[in-house]
Amino acid sequence: MVLNKKIAIIGLGYVGLPLAIEFGKKFKVLGFDINQSRIDELNKGVDRTNEADLIGLKLAIDLASESNDLGLKFSSKPEDLKSCNVYIVTVPTPINQFKAPDLEPLLRASEMLGKVLKKGDIVIYESTVYPGCTEEDCVPVLEQHSGLKFNLDFYCGYSPERINPGDKVNTLTKIKKVTSGSTIDISEVVDKLYKSIIVAGTHKAPSIKVAEASKAIENAQRDVNISFVNELALIFDKMGIDTNDVLEAAGTKWNFLNYKPGLVGGHCIGVDPYYLAHKAESLGYHPQVILSGRRVNDNMGMFVANKVIKLLIDKNKLIAQSSVLVLGITFKENCPDIRNSKVIDVISELKQFNILVDVYDPHADKFEVNEEYGIQLIDSIVSKYDGIILAVSHSEYLNLIFDDLKKDRDSILFDIKGFLNRELVDSRL
Repeated sequence: MVLNKKIAIIGLGYVGLPLAIEFGKKFKVLGFDINQSRIDELNKGVDRTNEADLIGLKLAIDLASESNDLGLKFSSKPEDLKSCNVYIVTVPTPINQFKAPDLEPLLRASEMLGKVLKKGDIVIYESTVYPGCTEEDCVPVLEQHSGLKFNLDFYCGYSPERINPGDKVNTLTKIKKVTSGSTIDISEVVDKLYKSIIVAGTHKAPSIKVAEASKAIENAQRDVNISFVNELALIFDKMGIDTNDVLEAAGTKWNFLNYKPGLVGGHCIGVDPYYLAHKAESLGYHPQVILSGRRVNDNMGMFVANKVIKLLIDKNKLIAQSSVLVLGITFKENCPDIRNSKVIDVISELKQFNILVDVYDPHADKFEVNEEYGIQLIDSIVSKYDGIILAVSHSEYLNLIFDDLKKDRDSILFDIKGFLNRELVDSRL
């Protein structure tokens, strides 16, 4: 059993860094990432994700220089992991082009850890997976590369991440944490470990599979609910009535669920349902509701683009010579996270019609956007446009004077988020 814990956090993105900072206040922690430039910026106290409490980051780093038992250090060298005895894996778990789980980052991390595992060590996974993945996919890799036996020489746990990027209220320590372990004793160790930093408390699941499933259904539930209101938006558009007006009226009932239509992307809601569906299909069950919800949500970008094109045609705009400004490319407001952004679907569809598209986002990193999507963000808005699409509700956009951005009085403004004063917009989702 691990007594004097030295914790390694594998992956220092939106999930791993806040975790490393909080644990660094209570334990000796090594923050590990394969990206050396990420390590360099963190050592300087810089966080491009804007998720870190920079005061807490400095405190955790300073503690490491003052104490042998506390604080946070960073490394990109796998050999530095050998001194640790608890490993928490927070690498991404995306989907591939065929909407199937891409476990490569997770399995590579497991292989690396297998090479440094010692008797008594614990590996805890936080990456979102399908039920059974930890024990059926990751554990064999750990055993193969360590030569150790699961639940005899080393142990595992699973505690699904619940980080909400950009949310400065519901932060890591304020969100209740689900925990689990591969044995009764280890589940208690894992639970106590997280209880030491999670102010909101923990929920100890009876098994790793249950904890994995809880994460998968959290986001699948939201996805299905949003797909319902997105489908309503498609129907009400044909009826010529405003979806937000309908939802506002329906929301006067006490038990009505307040979901809004929109583009459903990001690293969780737009991905996790495919993990759950993958596992179900491997067991011979083809999920109906989950996948139908995904189909609706995956098609919303195309619907928005075609709606904008129809609005331009109604204004007698020549489509092939039109210009459109897209405001926002991150997957959510006031956040630099561009992972699985569905704004890309809108942009791609518009470009299919030879429309000139400019994208402005003060939160997104220009290099990352170009690297990931091949799109050059504009630094400032200097042109005038035939169409403007409010795609992400960044607070900065409330300060824009939209009439100054329009080419002429027939230019249109489409509000995907229902964010702007309705008198300003020509249409909204």
